[in-house]
Amino acid sequence: MIRSLISFVLALLALPALAAPISDQPHTRVELIAQSSAPAPGKPLQLGIVLTPKAGWHTYWLNPGDAGAPTRAEWRLPAGVSAPPELQYPVPGTLVVSELMNHVYEKRNILLTELAVPAGLAAGTAFPIEVQVDWLVCSHEQCVPESATLSLPLVVGDGADDATMAPQIAEGRAALPRALAAAATWAKAGTRFVLSVPMAGLDKVKSAWFFPAGDAVITHVTPQKVTIAGDALRIETDAGTPGPEGEVTGVLRVEMAGEAPMGFAITAKEGSVPGPGAALAATAAGGDSGSDGGPGLPLILLGAVLGGLILNVMPCVFPILSLKALALAKGNVGPAEARTEALAYTAGVVLVVTALGGLVLALRAAGSQVGWAFQLQDPRVIAFLLLLVTGIALNLAGLFEVTLTTGNLGQEKARSGGASGAFFTGALAAFVATPCTGPFMAGALGAALVLPTVQALSVFAGLGLGLALPFLLIGFSPALRRRLPKPGAWMVRLRAILSVPMFLTALALAWVLGQQVGVNGMAMGLAGTLIFGLFLWWLGSRQHGGKSLAIPGIASLATIVAAVLLVPTAAPEGAAKATTSAASELNAVKYTPAALAELRGANKPVFLYMTADWCLTCKVNEKGAMADAAVADYFKAKGITVMEGDWTRNDPAISTWLAEHKRAGVPVYVYYDPAGGETELPQILTVDALTTLKV
Repeated sequence: MIRSLISFVLALLALPALAAPISDQPHTRVELIAQSSAPAPGKPLQLGIVLTPKAGWHTYWLNPGDAGAPTRAEWRLPAGVSAPPELQYPVPGTLVVSELMNHVYEKRNILLTELAVPAGLAAGTAFPIEVQVDWLVCSHEQCVPESATLSLPLVVGDGADDATMAPQIAEGRAALPRALAAAATWAKAGTRFVLSVPMAGLDKVKSAWFFPAGDAVITHVTPQKVTIAGDALRIETDAGTPGPEGEVTGVLRVEMAGEAPMGFAITAKEGSVPGPGAALAATAAGGDSGSDGGPGLPLILLGAVLGGLILNVMPCVFPILSLKALALAKGNVGPAEARTEALAYTAGVVLVVTALGGLVLALRAAGSQVGWAFQLQDPRVIAFLLLLVTGIALNLAGLFEVTLTTGNLGQEKARSGGASGAFFTGALAAFVATPCTGPFMAGALGAALVLPTVQALSVFAGLGLGLALPFLLIGFSPALRRRLPKPGAWMVRLRAILSVPMFLTALALAWVLGQQVGVNGMAMGLAGTLIFGLFLWWLGSRQHGGKSLAIPGIASLATIVAAVLLVPTAAPEGAAKATTSAASELNAVKYTPAALAELRGANKPVFLYMTADWCLTCKVNEKGAMADAAVADYFKAKGITVMEGDWTRNDPAISTWLAEHKRAGVPVYVYYDPAGGETELPQILTVDALTTLKV
């Protein structure tokens, strides 16, 4: 008797749960809603299943990606009524966990379906809706299958919208992917899948990501390269196995400037697609569906200005800036002339930096994976810089002077007044500063490579403005000019002292040349430098004697041309490249995408650094913090594999990696932890930062 009573009470307690439209599960709240609580006969009725995962958990899209499971619904409906086999899913987001790409909802999401209410039903007829919902909800650590049976007791009526549920149905409809007016096409190029989607408003597109409905269309976790090709978005990534066939369906998620993310339902037929086009405002490579696309343009511009400002302390720029600043004190120029020179100097810097940035953007738009200071990957540019810096150093040391009759190597212009001299000096400072990448520059230049052209050029111009800022302030501030030391004999000694960093820069460039083209190539570069120096000595001796300077001046220019043209463009086959002390102490292995993927697949911690011999910041870190014995001991004790990517000469694999990480150049330091996390370290490394990496 008591047992029967308990069973009866439990059955009564269970009835509200069976009839309830809402269920709170351990990790998800789920609710059944309808457009109208009084559906009209002969009219469609929209239903929705509202899933709200708790913080730190997520549910899945129709195609869950590399892991997970979609939400399923089993409907129990009045006689003669049926539901479509598939739910309508809102546009998903991406989430990478342990190298697996997941197509997910990390926030409230509404799955829709539509019923056809029979026309012959009388008003007041009961129209009960019941559904069993099964879904998978996951966190970064675990996945839990959950289930609920939901019921909604509707009654046939006039079809008026329900005041509570109808707005939620409208919210669900707004989150669905839109129909695409134009026809999309896809093609397979080797192992790559390429999708072309014509659409309007391409100039506003910041990022995009394609979610295929089928499993074998693409490799989900591979970054998607998104560009604008004509009037279409072009999405390229690795094809799946065995690959797409026939029509390809899916959803294209697009973020546009100033608008909420939107999605488009894609049905693409196999056909021709355009080649790579111009980069987007920000190419998507997965990430959080709630991402705002990164820092805004004002912050990016601020980073560029600060990065350019820091370049002034580099050894190849500081002497030029110092002499130009002291020229104002020595010349005792008036306020108007000082402002004119400051503006001319700034114009020279900004023009050269913006022109170099524009060249990078143009080459990338043409399909080349190049970054900031890409020109230094060509040994002929290094040879030219070697000769130029040597000439500047000898000029500072007092070996010769430059006048209008002898040509121009830059430093006499730096000391001379006038707008033309200031402009040339600014251009010279900008050109010799390109091997340097310092704090704040990495993010700004990386963003510039994926911004629209006008905004990208403004970032490069901001970098130039930062580089020119000290002299600009001196030119426009009489108070700062008054604080400059008074002219005197000490300026001659300072000039000689400032030649030292230029000689050291020349030495470093000779070493870089040897790394690029081998010992024989370096010897040719040094021979050209020696001959060039002898001609400059001849020029200086004739200056002191008051003789004609035309012959040694022409000979000097001829030496520059010959030395640059005769330098080999590649190292001899089989030539060994010297390793840095940091690479040796840390037992660094060469970066390849396959090697990195293998280590990460085995959950091994990896410290990856992208470097180049012509990168001053790289060498400072490699001779400093990275070469410290404490770092080597820590990495060995923790089992951290060190991987080096050498970008001294162009390497397509490294260029692709940099593009995927939105970086314009080197150095870049990334730590991959065993849990699948990825942390980018600052560009100025410290021993403490390297010995506190979590394993």
